[in-house]
Amino acid sequence: MSSIPTPPAQPDDAPDSYVGLTAVEAERIARERGWTTVRALPPGAIITLEFLQGRLNFEVENDTVIRCWLG
Repeated sequence: MSSIPTPPAQPDDAPDSYVGLTAVEAERIARERGWTTVRALPPGAIITLEFLQGRLNFEVENDTVIRCWLG
């Protein structure tokens, strides 16, 4: 039986630091900091709850990040 691979480390980043930024600026900074997947969602969007290593989620209203979370 093969071993389970270790996922790559996520960037050491504070999700709250993106709140208040424009969606474009937040995505640019997130990619510069090493996030492989950046997802912008409207408030109340229906999403699945699976955790994806390396993904950063933004809740965006009127082109401003109002919430940010990992996975």
